[in-house]
Amino acid sequence: MSRSADVLATALAPAIWGSTYIITTGLLPAGYPLTVAMLRALPAGLLLLLWARRLPQGVWWLRAALLGTLNFSIFWAMLFVTAYRLPGGVAATLGSIQTLIVIVLARALLGTPIRALSVIAALAGMGGVALLVLTPEAALDPVGIAAGLVGAVAMALGTVLSRRWQPPVPPLAFAAWQLVAGGLVLAPFAWWLEPALPSLTLAHLSGFAYLAVIGGAFTYALWFRGLARLGPTVVASLGFLSPLTAVMLGWGLLGERLNGWQIAGMAVVIGSVWLVQRVQQGVADRPATVNLKLKKL
Repeated sequence: MSRSADVLATALAPAIWGSTYIITTGLLPAGYPLTVAMLRALPAGLLLLLWARRLPQGVWWLRAALLGTLNFSIFWAMLFVTAYRLPGGVAATLGSIQTLIVIVLARALLGTPIRALSVIAALAGMGGVALLVLTPEAALDPVGIAAGLVGAVAMALGTVLSRRWQPPVPPLAFAAWQLVAGGLVLAPFAWWLEPALPSLTLAHLSGFAYLAVIGGAFTYALWFRGLARLGPTVVASLGFLSPLTAVMLGWGLLGERLNGWQIAGMAVVIGSVWLVQRVQQGVADRPATVNLKLKKL
């Protein structure tokens, strides 16, 4: 499969994640961030594990537990806290800092060079997201802001470590290990810190099923596949598509109006994602060119 096809397949994941806010606020019972995160991760992981039929071996038990904690336990718990406590625009803007964090961590942990254009593109993407989703009436809840920042750092670190630690199994199995680990870590905290769920309606069950199967199993299989093929900076930049999708869903499904600033934000976000792909493609192609020259020598 070509690099462009890999990018498009991976981009499906954050595009689908853009529906998380509307599903959480529209279909799920309010006030259960840990329980919702656990019920999204654990069923999705078990479903993928049944499909992959591969268990971790040796050190991969510990690595899967750590990565699952970062990518799912912490990130999803903080994501749902921000979804409940902050307007979607503020939550999305906070989450968009993740790409910049990934660039820095990739340098520290993978030795990936920091490209000025990648940093500029990441900052532009953050600005585009702000134009896209922030409103003057946006409330700034301190707990929600802290949760958003913690979640962004956890996911960024998990993304970079998932690239550094590549197990000898397909990405589907790798995603399954992490989802199961993340759900198991969340389970006791959800039981201890949150009340029991109310009687679930058909809407609640539909929301949980969508988040687990589509927003969990399917999208994270694509995400880790892309991470293995494309690298953390490229994959993280695709996360800018999530708030763009959220705004488009609000316009298409809820009848929300788009203003000029939001349209400008869409253009900036798309341009930012395109620029990161171009810059990082050059970085990925350069080692191949060097190796070819060495062979000729």
